[in-house]
Amino acid sequence: MQANQRPATGPYPAALAVACAACLSVAQAADWRQFGADAAHSGWNRSETTLGAGNVAQLISRYANPVVLPAKVDGAPVYASGVATAGGARNLLFLLGSDSFSDFSSTTSTLMAVDAANGAVVWSKSVSGSGHNSRQHASSSPAIDAAKQFVYAFGIDGYVHKYRIGDGTEVQAPGPAGWPAQVTLKPDVEKVASSLTIVESGGAEYLVAVTDGYIGDGGDYQGHLVSIDLGSGARKVFNFMCSATTTLLANGGCPNGRMSGAWGRGGATFDAGTGRLFVATGNGQFDANSPGGRHWGDSVLALAPDGSGGGGVPLGSYTPTNHQALADADADLGSTSPAMLPVPSASIVRHLGLQVGKDAQLRLIDLADLSGSGVLFRDGFDGTPVPARVGGEVQLLGVPQGGSGMREQPAVWVDPAGSTWVFVANWAGLSGLQLGLDANHRPQLASRWSLGRAATSPAVANGVLYHAGVCASGNGECLVARNPATGDVLWNSPQIGGAHWQSPIVVDGAVYFADNDARLWKFALP
Repeated sequence: MQANQRPATGPYPAALAVACAACLSVAQAADWRQFGADAAHSGWNRSETTLGAGNVAQLISRYANPVVLPAKVDGAPVYASGVATAGGARNLLFLLGSDSFSDFSSTTSTLMAVDAANGAVVWSKSVSGSGHNSRQHASSSPAIDAAKQFVYAFGIDGYVHKYRIGDGTEVQAPGPAGWPAQVTLKPDVEKVASSLTIVESGGAEYLVAVTDGYIGDGGDYQGHLVSIDLGSGARKVFNFMCSATTTLLANGGCPNGRMSGAWGRGGATFDAGTGRLFVATGNGQFDANSPGGRHWGDSVLALAPDGSGGGGVPLGSYTPTNHQALADADADLGSTSPAMLPVPSASIVRHLGLQVGKDAQLRLIDLADLSGSGVLFRDGFDGTPVPARVGGEVQLLGVPQGGSGMREQPAVWVDPAGSTWVFVANWAGLSGLQLGLDANHRPQLASRWSLGRAATSPAVANGVLYHAGVCASGNGECLVARNPATGDVLWNSPQIGGAHWQSPIVVDGAVYFADNDARLWKFALP
């Protein structure tokens, strides 16, 4: 995003400083290339230096009027600075939208490139298909490659599409490694509602998509993960049901397993410490704790960045002991994406994750030993997979503000003193938890503050916590900035058009948000 207008220094005339503000912001701006700012989807922009606790109260709306978008967005934008366009270098927002939220008949998805300076649409591309509820895929965020050459977005036709970032030209190349890339054979019952993930690992760059179903869990759908090597075009599939099959499933392709979609806003998340992808699945059969079982409902799975496991099983798994009760109650473990938590130096768990389920339970898990058993899935002799274990979490505790549903992705932040914080939102409120160690040096979360007003997925930048939700006055919905250590309000925007799965991003001195009324907002310093 745009808007780094720093004060003039030295002998330069003020007019010259003002005239150059726009070109400086393009040249020096940061990026927010995927949901949550990074491949771990932490929601933490470590590069933000313009906005902070000392000046966030001065934020004002920077568009003369909220920009009305040509399509309705139900997710978060992504952002690239200094993009070469026909009109010169621009900072661009990319948003995936739908032509209708009011019914289930719309079958068009639209990717928009918007000039962050003024909200003007630079280009847009629409895709039609057989999916039957466009609002649900409009919650997905696009993703931008590391070189900022291409932006990728899911289309309701069942493919991930690849566009040139500056003018929207779609890359079309036939073949199994070509584009667009098919990520489901059944777009009428499977979709990508989670955000796309870009992972850089081992000298390669991967695009990762995960699928789920439509409202009502109807039809023969199976959640799965597709990883695409952006260099070679090679792709691999890991099915959450019938995982021994490593290709996309057609109708009837998994006769005894269905559902188990990945519903989390962030999709798959990447942990650099272990070098693994982690994805959480939803309701569906789980039998992987029996010999030969290959169904992974209500589990957290570890995979290589290229999407592979080994022998039809993941590289590791965590499944709660009450997995069947979760499935029976429609309490998907995978209603959020796994979060990665930096640990204190004395922690005996070196790679820590957090999984928040629809049952409003927070589960700390050891990312290097998900089941807590020390047993890998392959026995080390003939490579034959052994049955998975259940249980093994490091800590289990309830969401401090109560409630349930849990559609919001937690944000993770390390404060200046080196302490890790997690911010958990839902329709019941927002809470801040701090990570510490128990007497045995095992990591434990403790609630430090909790609020009782609805909030969406939060973001953190330069020591300030941002979210959409109920205004500080208690009336209407606003964007709110808070002290992350106390929850105290630092700034409250004018009333916006409300939020469903939308969430803000904070980059280059500005806060951007698309609301329920298809309006785009930008708040920055005067």
